[in-house]
Amino acid sequence: MQNGNVAREGLVVKSTGSWYTVCLRDTGERVDCKVKGSFRLKGIRSTNPVAVGDHVVVEYAGEGPAYIKDILERRNYIVRKASNLSKQSHILAANLDCVLLMVTIAHPTTSTTFIDRFLAGAEAYRVPVVLAFNKTDLYSGEEQALLRQTMALYEGIGYTCVALSAASGAGTDSLFGMLQGKVTLLSGNSGVGKSTLVNALLPHLNVRTAEISAAHDTGMHTTTFSEMYSLPCGGSLIDTPGIKGFGTFDFERREVGHYFREIFAASEECRFGGNCTHTHEPGCAVRQALLEGRIAESRFNSYLSMLEDQDEGKYRAAY
Repeated sequence: MQNGNVAREGLVVKSTGSWYTVCLRDTGERVDCKVKGSFRLKGIRSTNPVAVGDHVVVEYAGEGPAYIKDILERRNYIVRKASNLSKQSHILAANLDCVLLMVTIAHPTTSTTFIDRFLAGAEAYRVPVVLAFNKTDLYSGEEQALLRQTMALYEGIGYTCVALSAASGAGTDSLFGMLQGKVTLLSGNSGVGKSTLVNALLPHLNVRTAEISAAHDTGMHTTTFSEMYSLPCGGSLIDTPGIKGFGTFDFERREVGHYFREIFAASEECRFGGNCTHTHEPGCAVRQALLEGRIAESRFNSYLSMLEDQDEGKYRAAY
């Protein structure tokens, strides 16, 4: 290595977009790193070639600059389409055991389309998701009814759902058992209370929070970078900036239905088997299940919206 640098392995625990903090495996030391210039020339079409949770190889001699020169093989990751189309993809985090997706029925409202797209992305990489319905202390009687209905929908599909109030602490105790010993990504729209939950789980961090916009009932970004925190129950939590939408990335059209559990189950009876798009084909078991109420209309509409993504033809292969 030049300048006496040696190759050392470590875990990426923080990403600002230009700098990465790496916890070195051999000493536990935390080192701020940049990405090696040549590393960006390997055809990585991503806004962030390195993500929190990545195991990396670092050139570092104990002092002076440190550089990430390689990423060790990822066992999974959560990726979405980047808003910057020239870069194509944005990896939220890598090497995960679980995702805690925070959603809200109101203040602000998380759309079922966003939830379904996120769930499909997680299914594609076999990452389990827990849906955390936050701000239950703020809901009216009508909103509480919608909360129960929405939780019943996703629990019926097989997803674990938790109702909580991160602000009051109600329901947060149940999360510790779910997160224990796991590397968990915390994600969701801006304003759903992710930073408030981090403060409830790790009060010593005192993470900054912001009020919801009264004019638009929408969230504002308070977390501007991704960071991994150790949990007292064992395991770690990766806090990430809020995201507005979840554009699907690198999905084959014929595979989209595979990432909707109930659609995939029903499709086994389709007349055209794996070639059925469930949009117009005669004898489609999925459309029959939709008519009989065994597949929710909201879920089927999310599936159709993802097929439209494929029709746009704007996605390239992910890293």
